[in-house]
Amino acid sequence: MTDLNKEAISVLNDLIETSKDGQEGFKTCAEDIKHPELKTLFVQRSADCATAAAELQSAVRSMGGDPETSTSVSGDLHRRWVDVKAMFTGKGEEAVLNEAERGEDHALKAYKEALEKITKHNLVGIRDLVERQYHGVQRNHDQVKALRNQARARS
Repeated sequence: MTDLNKEAISVLNDLIETSKDGQEGFKTCAEDIKHPELKTLFVQRSADCATAAAELQSAVRSMGGDPETSTSVSGDLHRRWVDVKAMFTGKGEEAVLNEAERGEDHALKAYKEALEKITKHNLVGIRDLVERQYHGVQRNHDQVKALRNQARARS
């Protein structure tokens, strides 16, 4: 396996963890929210993240690598912190949307860093996949932020 192949697999495995974090994060949001439309949105976003992770895993396998299968330690810690914080502050709509946006901020950062590595190492074989998913993450972020701003305006 070439060094470029190893680098591409590393980049994709990092994004798999990010996607798995999003899957679990949105699933938690869906469980915590009362509003039926938001619950449906979060369930769909969780499924979208699962699909993204599966695409990335398939790409890693096609390059002869072993795809990541779990969430990141930092994502796990963040979800635990949200649970502890919620015990004291509650799990209102705005609070859940704040945490969803925080998760999407992390995902955007991870995808931007991946695109920088792709450019730096000239990993053209994975650029289209990562760029397409990046645009989906950006769309999710913008939607969650707009919903959070609406919830904030109502409170």
